[in-house]
Amino acid sequence: METYKITLNPKGHFSNLNTTTITMATMASSTFTASPLTKSSIFDTSSFHGTPVAPPPSSSVRFQPTVKASSSSVSMSSTGGSNLPYDLQNFRFEPIRESIVSREMTRRYMMDMITYADTDVVVVGAGSAGLSCAYELSKNPNVQVAIIEQSVSPGGGAWLGGQLFSAMHLFIWFNYEAFITWRNHLRLIPKYTILKDIVRKPAHLFLDELGIAYDEQDTYVVIKHAALFTSTIMSKLLARPNVKLFNAVAAEDLIVKGDRVAGVVTNWALVSMNHDTQSCMDPNVMEAKVVVSSCGHDGPFGATGVKRLRSIGMIKSVPGMKALDMNAAEDAIVDLTREIVPGMIVTGMEVAEIDGSPRMKTRECVVQTMRSTILMGQHLEQ
Repeated sequence: METYKITLNPKGHFSNLNTTTITMATMASSTFTASPLTKSSIFDTSSFHGTPVAPPPSSSVRFQPTVKASSSSVSMSSTGGSNLPYDLQNFRFEPIRESIVSREMTRRYMMDMITYADTDVVVVGAGSAGLSCAYELSKNPNVQVAIIEQSVSPGGGAWLGGQLFSAMHLFIWFNYEAFITWRNHLRLIPKYTILKDIVRKPAHLFLDELGIAYDEQDTYVVIKHAALFTSTIMSKLLARPNVKLFNAVAAEDLIVKGDRVAGVVTNWALVSMNHDTQSCMDPNVMEAKVVVSSCGHDGPFGATGVKRLRSIGMIKSVPGMKALDMNAAEDAIVDLTREIVPGMIVTGMEVAEIDGSPRMKTRECVVQTMRSTILMGQHLEQ
């Protein structure tokens, strides 16, 4: 009989301080018990190195939810030994007509398009900057938020760390009082901002809010996999009734009335990519009180918001990012996140493109959710 040993600090995060030995046991709930657990063969030390961040399930016990059906009852519960959790031989899905599936998908999506044709906020780009901004804004149930993402898969580069590595780390900012002073000075919403990847404290407070575990070191914290942040924030954000994500949709242009951005011009992403090979295909529109451009750094679909502002003469130039300097870049983007023209706020790495500030390490865009929030709040109150 073997046991696993992990170390936790008082907050429950992995640390070298306040060592606590915990014996892993069968998890019938999210809590640990004191019963020892026989180590499963796949976690044998001959093939697995390091400290498991969660107890492995018992090889002799399976846990499944209990599902109730109207016509037949299929029990999916904890079973031991070699017994199956349910009868696969007699398992059947309820029948459904293909036309019903088509009607349900089409009707609901078309209703979303009608609902969000005139909305409070349009966030262009569902990377870490856009998702964090939408998450913070949508805490107010009266603020309607539409997120536009040209890729089928939202998340941008936030699924991996630098150089396609999986770990995600955040630098700690020891000057917490300075952050609080800065936040109060801007009359920001009394919540937290995530300053993503290599970022300083109190970014970990946002991870705590989302319920994401991390390894806390002296000057930074590390998330086991960057996808834990992206998947968690998306699942919480998209469950809100005042948020809609339109993925595989591109923002082709801006709606501009006078000197003010008043919305975005949209189209299917595949249509936008093939205008030069097909006949004219007219777009759609979304009017908004505020547009947030979080399109990332320059590229085929990058920094599209500020590049369009330049092409129509609303800003003079887009000098592009300078060479990498993490500390200087993060400070600059914090300071320079702003309403770039009336009705349009630029955030994330796109800020570096418009101001010529240094770039950060790949995947380390600072998400100035709070600064964007107060700027947008001024418009939403009008």
